[in-house]
Amino acid sequence: MSTKETDVTLAVAIEHGLNDEEFARIREILGRSPNFTELGIFSVMWSEHCSYKNSIAELKKLPRTGTRLLVGAGEENAGLVDIGDGLAIAFKIESHNHPSAVEPYQGAATGVGGIMRDVFTMGARPIAALNSLRFGAIDHPRTGHLMSGIVKGIGDYGNSFGVPTVAGDVYFDECYNENPLVNAMAVGIVRHGEVARAVARGRGNSVYIVGSSTGRDGIHGATFASEELSEESESRRPSVQVGDPFTEKLLLEATLEAIKAGCIVGIQDMGAAGITCSTSEMSAKGRSGMVIDIDEVPTREENMTPYEILLSESQERMLLVVEPEQEEEVKRIFAKWDLRCKKIGTVTDDGQLRVRRDGEVVAEIPAEVLVLGGGAPVYHRESRMPDYINEARKFDVASLHEPDDYNSVLLTLIGSPNICSRNWIFTQYDSMVRTNTTTDMTGDAAVIRIKETGKAIALKTDCNPRYVYLNPFIGAQIAVAECARNVVCVGAQPLAITNCLNFGNPYKPEIFWQFKETIRGIGEACRHLNTPVTGGNVSFYNESPEGAIYPTPVIGMLGLMDSIGQRMTAHFKSAGDAIFVIGAPKRSLGGSEYLKLIHGIVAGDAPKLDLEEERNVQAACLEMIRTGLIKSAHDISEGGIAVALAECCMMNPDETSGATVQLRAPGRIDEVLFGEDQSRIIVTSSQDHIKRIREIARRHSVTIEEIGRVGGKSLVINNTIHIECHQLGERYRESLRKRMERG
Repeated sequence: MSTKETDVTLAVAIEHGLNDEEFARIREILGRSPNFTELGIFSVMWSEHCSYKNSIAELKKLPRTGTRLLVGAGEENAGLVDIGDGLAIAFKIESHNHPSAVEPYQGAATGVGGIMRDVFTMGARPIAALNSLRFGAIDHPRTGHLMSGIVKGIGDYGNSFGVPTVAGDVYFDECYNENPLVNAMAVGIVRHGEVARAVARGRGNSVYIVGSSTGRDGIHGATFASEELSEESESRRPSVQVGDPFTEKLLLEATLEAIKAGCIVGIQDMGAAGITCSTSEMSAKGRSGMVIDIDEVPTREENMTPYEILLSESQERMLLVVEPEQEEEVKRIFAKWDLRCKKIGTVTDDGQLRVRRDGEVVAEIPAEVLVLGGGAPVYHRESRMPDYINEARKFDVASLHEPDDYNSVLLTLIGSPNICSRNWIFTQYDSMVRTNTTTDMTGDAAVIRIKETGKAIALKTDCNPRYVYLNPFIGAQIAVAECARNVVCVGAQPLAITNCLNFGNPYKPEIFWQFKETIRGIGEACRHLNTPVTGGNVSFYNESPEGAIYPTPVIGMLGLMDSIGQRMTAHFKSAGDAIFVIGAPKRSLGGSEYLKLIHGIVAGDAPKLDLEEERNVQAACLEMIRTGLIKSAHDISEGGIAVALAECCMMNPDETSGATVQLRAPGRIDEVLFGEDQSRIIVTSSQDHIKRIREIARRHSVTIEEIGRVGGKSLVINNTIHIECHQLGERYRESLRKRMERG
C-alpha cells in the first residue's frame, strides 16, 4: 500500500468535511489509517450530497411503490414509470445550487447536463427538460446577475443539446439573495426491453470510461455542495464543473446505440464524485468489485494525482461494464461518434475497489461501505419546532387595513415577479425542438406528445416556499397537491413524483424539524393522491451568513393523458360561457402574495388543505375534461381567485376574453379576492352542459358554484374590480422584462 502522500490525521479528515466519529469508523473499516487518496474517496462518498447521511432515515418513510412503477426511488439513476404500449418514462430532478451561486452560467448548465445523463444512462431518450428556480428579491444587486447567468446557462446547454425546455417555476424572495436554487429536471422515454442498469457484474468483464477526458474541474464538488455558502465560497470556483453540450449530444447517441445493441452489462454517468462514485456504486449494486488502473484514464491536464483523477467531476463522462466479446463493438460505436473509449479496469468478485498507479495499489476500500445503504453513516438528527412558527400564527387578519382601490391591488399583484409572465426567461429556451411539445402553451402544465401511441404526458414543477416556511407539513402537502392539480387541469391523470428537497443546515434542530415535517407532508399527500415518489435529491446547507433559505421542497409531477385530444387549456373561450368554481371557498390569506406584496407581511398559517377534498376535486375536473363538458380549466393559486380569473381572461394567445363575475363576499372582500384557497379550479362550459357538470360534481361530493359569464373586454368582479383585459395583459407580460431591462 502506497504511503507516499500527505500524512492523514484527524485534522486533515476534518478539513475534508469528515468528523472524528467518521474518521474512527474509516480506520475501523480499513484496519489502519487511510492514505490521502482513500481519505478523499471517503470524504466525497460520505458527504451529504452522495451519502444522504442526514436524510435517508426520513426519506425511507415516503411511499415508493405503485402499480405503474418499474424502477422506484434509489434503485437506479432515475425513476421509471410504465405508460403502456411497452413504453416507460424515466424522470428525475436534482439540484445544482452551490455551483450556480458562485458560477451561475456553468453551475446551471452542468446541472442540466448531469440530469440528462441520469436519464439516458437508463436507456431513455430525453424528450423534455424542466427547471425550478429561486432567486433573491427582484431589486437585490445580485439577483439580475445571477438570473441572467443561470437562465443563459440552462438555455445554452438545453438548446445546444437538442431537448426542449417545456416548463418550470420561478420564485423571488429575500431569503434567496445569497443562495439561489437551481433545480433541473429531465424526462426521457424508453422501451421496456431496452432499460439499462447501473451495475457491475461478471468477474473478468472490462470497465471502460467513455466521453470527455478528465481535468481538475469539479474536484470536491460533492463536498462543496455539503457545506454552507460563505465569503470563501468564491474561492471554490474550481469545484464548479465546465460543461460541453455538443459532446454530451454525441455521448447520448453513442450510449443509446450501445445499449440498444446489447453491448453493455452496466452503465453509470459520472456526476458527483466522478470515477469514485460510479465505480463504487456499480460495484456495490452488483455485489462485485473493481480493479482500476488510474494511468489509463484519459486526462487533459498534466501531472494529475490519483486523488485528483478519482475526485474530478469533469462532465460528459460515463463508466461502462462490457463483456470481453463485446469490446470491439463498443469501441466501434463510440469511435463512430468521435468519442474516447478507454479500458481502465476489470470487474472482480471480492467486493473491493482497488485503484492502481504504476502497478502499485494506491487505494483499496470495500465498495459497499462507500455507498448509501451500505456502510455510509446514517444519522437521526435532533429536531425542534422554530420559535417563529408560533409567532407567525398570532397574526390576525382583522389587524389589516382593507385597500381603498382594489383595481390597483390586482394590477400590483399581476405585476408581481412571483405571478407575472416569465416570458423574458422562457423565450431563451427552445421549447419546440423534436416537435413533441404542444404548440398551445396556455395550460397549467406542459403537454408532450408520445407520437407513436396518440397518448401524451403532462409535466409540472411547483412549490410555494412561503407556505412551507409557515407550516412545513401542510406546505409540503400543498406542493404535491398543486402539482397534481396543474396536471389534472390539462387533462392528465397524475402518476408519480420526483422531488428536490432544498433546506438549510440539518445540524440545526429547527432546520431538521422543517425537513422532517416536509417529508411527512409529502408522504401524506402522495398516499392520498396515489402518486408514489420515484426518487429525487436532497440539497442541505443552503445557507449564507444572512441565514437559511425558506424550506423549498420542489415537486416534479408526471401525468398521463390517454389521448392528446383530451388536452385542456386555461383561457376563456366563448362569450356567454358559464364560469364555475369547483371546490369550496376557504379564505386563506396566510402566507399569501397579497399579504407580502401589499402589506409587507409574511405571517399566518399555510392555506387550509383537505386531501380528500383535493382528490375529489381533481377527479371531478378530470371527468369533466374527458367527457368534453368544459372548455377551460385553471387552478386557483398565488394571488387567489382574482388573479386566477385575470389569467383566464388574458392567456388566450389570439384575443382576450373578458368576464363578469359575482362572488359571495360576506366579511372582508380582500380575503375573498386574494385568499389563496386550495382545492379550487375555475372551469367554463357552454350553457347546454351545466346540468351534467353539476351532476359530476355531486357524484364526487365536491362543491360547485356558477360565478359568472365570459364576455366583453374587461374583468368585472362584484362592484369592486373593473379593469380592461388589455391593461391586465400589459402589466402581466411586461413587468419582469422591464425590471430586467432596468438592471
